Amino acid sequence: MSHFQAIIVGIIQGLTEFLPVSSSGHLVLAQALMGIDDPGLTFELLLHLGTLLSVLIYFRATLVRLLRAVFDPSMKSDRAMIGYLAIATVPVGLVGLTLRKQVEGLGDNPSAVCVFLCITGLILFLPRLLANRRRHSDGKISLGSALAMGCGQACAVLPGISRSGSTIVAGMASGVQPSRAAEFSFLLAIPAISGASVVEFVGHYKEIDPAKLFGPYLAGAVAAFMFGLVAVYAVLEMIRRGKFEYFAYYCLAVGITGLIYFQSVRS
Repeated sequence: MSHFQAIIVGIIQGLTEFLPVSSSGHLVLAQALMGIDDPGLTFELLLHLGTLLSVLIYFRATLVRLLRAVFDPSMKSDRAMIGYLAIATVPVGLVGLTLRKQVEGLGDNPSAVCVFLCITGLILFLPRLLANRRRHSDGKISLGSALAMGCGQACAVLPGISRSGSTIVAGMASGVQPSRAAEFSFLLAIPAISGASVVEFVGHYKEIDPAKLFGPYLAGAVAAFMFGLVAVYAVLEMIRRGKFEYFAYYCLAVGITGLIYFQSVRS
């Protein structure tokens, strides 16, 4: 893999990890279009570490506060948030441990990924239909909304289903204020990305090539970090401005175009 290809893949990973457009789906399509073979576990882990670092830096103050709450019983709301994040992480953990091998096979089929991207587009239209529900709620994270967002994250193991999109929409459907749903979604990404990386590392650590930690792979990780930060800012700003459904049009356009293209190539 060249430096250029690695940086392009890193940019795609960083942007789409937090934009509600599915990072796994875009990586499958990008690698298919650029003719990139499976770059291996080393590159995948570096990309995940890059995006993980971006969300850690953006929410550093929140994370410090949550860490303090572990030792301070008076910080009840923050302690409750820790519990909600733990509960919301359970569904994706169960799905990842039981269905990971079956889901991984879908990533070899770009047409299937395009179909799931179209489904993501339809999911992102739901907030407009749920506006009345939000007006009749307090907009805060609750046990029920945390569990709903956790189930939304579990659905995103399918390549083409957006993790951030499904979790944010699930939160909004549960009556959570959009900006709070987005922030909870990004915080929820921390244990999800960390857990998936640890599982991959433990299961395949012998495949990691230390010689590849620099050069193109490192360039891709840096790109993923930088554009991951951009994506977090972009999503929060789009939600504040009420433009969240714009991502729906994008997912539908990419999904339909990709489906036509890959079907024509196959035929």
